[in-house]
Amino acid sequence: MTPGTVVDIGRHAIELTLMISAPLFFAALATGLIISIFQAATQINESTLSFVPKLIAIFVTLVLAGPWMITMMTDYIRRLYEAIPGLIG
Repeated sequence: MTPGTVVDIGRHAIELTLMISAPLFFAALATGLIISIFQAATQINESTLSFVPKLIAIFVTLVLAGPWMITMMTDYIRRLYEAIPGLIG
């Protein structure tokens, strides 16, 4: 196994991690932005107000995107396991 192969495997793993986590991050970001605008408009400065809506948005996103996330992870792991004989010898 060459150093280039190791770097390529690591790069694919990082890309997959970013792609899988992106929907959850965007849900939290959008929810936080909406709550921040609401807090600025109403001048409510409660820091715990954004926690529950973010938690709900992340949970809903996880329920909706969960099957896709699992499919992406299992496909990557399957391809990685299938490539082991070629990587060894």
